[in-house]
Amino acid sequence: MIILGILTLILLVLLIVIFLGIPLSGLIYLFILSKKPQHSVVRAHPYLGWLRYILEKLGPEFRQYWFDGDSDSKPFSRNEFLSVVFSSKYRTDLISFGGKRDYDLSGFYLSNHLFPTLTNELRVDNTESVEGHRYQIVREGLFTRHEKVNHEQVKKWLLQVQDSIVIGEHLKHPWVLRGMFGASATSYGSVGENYILSTGTGAFMAGGSWINTGEGGVAPEHLMSHVDVVAQIGPGLFGFRDNNGNFSFDEFQKKAEEEHIKAFELKFHQGAKIRGGHLEGAKVTEKIAMIRKVPVGKTINSPNRFPFLKDEKDALLFIRQLQEIGGKPVGIKLVVGDALQLEHFFQTMLQLDIYPDFLTVDGSEGGSGATFKSMADSVGLPLFSALIMVDDAARSFGIRDRIKIFASGKLISPDKVAIALALGADCVNSARGFMMANGCIMAMQCHTGKCPTGVTTTDPKYQAALVPSEKQWRVMNYILQVREGVFALAAACGLKSPREFTREHVVYKNDHGRAVRISELFPYPKPELHSVPNQSEEIS
Repeated sequence: MIILGILTLILLVLLIVIFLGIPLSGLIYLFILSKKPQHSVVRAHPYLGWLRYILEKLGPEFRQYWFDGDSDSKPFSRNEFLSVVFSSKYRTDLISFGGKRDYDLSGFYLSNHLFPTLTNELRVDNTESVEGHRYQIVREGLFTRHEKVNHEQVKKWLLQVQDSIVIGEHLKHPWVLRGMFGASATSYGSVGENYILSTGTGAFMAGGSWINTGEGGVAPEHLMSHVDVVAQIGPGLFGFRDNNGNFSFDEFQKKAEEEHIKAFELKFHQGAKIRGGHLEGAKVTEKIAMIRKVPVGKTINSPNRFPFLKDEKDALLFIRQLQEIGGKPVGIKLVVGDALQLEHFFQTMLQLDIYPDFLTVDGSEGGSGATFKSMADSVGLPLFSALIMVDDAARSFGIRDRIKIFASGKLISPDKVAIALALGADCVNSARGFMMANGCIMAMQCHTGKCPTGVTTTDPKYQAALVPSEKQWRVMNYILQVREGVFALAAACGLKSPREFTREHVVYKNDHGRAVRISELFPYPKPELHSVPNQSEEIS
């Protein structure tokens, strides 16, 4: 009895400590913290103030899942997000009961033809199929979802050979593309190895696609996937620098000799941040330091411009050097500020007779792991406006056929891709679409290194959430679904291939209901006669 009494007393003391002592200690601790000078609300209202901060912290999650409408929220609505999820996981974008777009707002629409093209009339290469994995919902309850994976052969929806996109056709190693949709620049360090492996492998299985390394340099995982790689060179020269931080032509030549690296892209600007890149020292591991050729654990800040390229002439002469040394296409990623600067740039191309093999037009709506709000909101033009300007400039200077155009900026669905192609793009890049296909839930934790889905992190603990051998199938599904959708939209417009999209096939409707073809709003310019010195004048 004595022992039982002692045990009862101990149990009673434990219950008191657990249910009274710990909460009371927590309240005392919060009261002490409230006396610090940092938070005015907490100093005046200790406990209500802390409750406010908790609710503020949980606010984004509550809005995303409970309160935001399906068409609300930025940068992507829930409708847009789910369209990628369903395309990548279930290989479908079917909806019921009609679209949820607000048709009263102004926007771009595709002009359908009175007599659309039949599927068997399309110029599409579906002769080669590939094994695919597609999820199927078997039973869905309130708290559980039972799914099974179907293994099946799927069509690739490639462009036919005559419609291939050839980049750098005058070079020793031109880049030939049979697809129009690929993964935009995402640097290793900002994203992890698992994301690169799943995205690269999925794009390789889809065929005709590619992955851009971002300015962080070429990681081993980029090459392991065997996908076509666009190696980006940023102002920080990461992966392309010598021990003194200067550009190394030897390092460049080593990269150019890699079989899977098909092209190089000089990053002049990025839509969300027309400034230098930034990577916290805590993220600079030994592997990242080796790839970028920087010290371990040191915060990396790159300039907002290549220090040795001071004007258009410097840039074009440098491009010619890289083309001659590497024998592979070299392009520029830029954000358009206004048409006049483009004219100066294209005029210099004509004067020097030097042309980048492609221009990647990044809209100001482009994404980034971290940037200044004011810069993301107000610097540079949105993609569709910029795309028309670049296309117009190239046409007016008579060199549109010498330069391919990549478009980048929130193009995650087939309709946006088709509109971009019609406004002047040859190919389309997407970063966040591929992130969503890999499981991104838009948690807005990209800059913390603690991405809950393992996408924007190199921390092994968080990266474990992303399993490349599973997500690669979703990436492949996403690419194929987008390509099939673009072909379907081309057929609806009476075309036989997405390569035939022009401004004739896009209509802009304003708030008052008036609809005008883009070809009428922005007619194609005729090539103008520009003064170009001949060879004898240059010599003299």
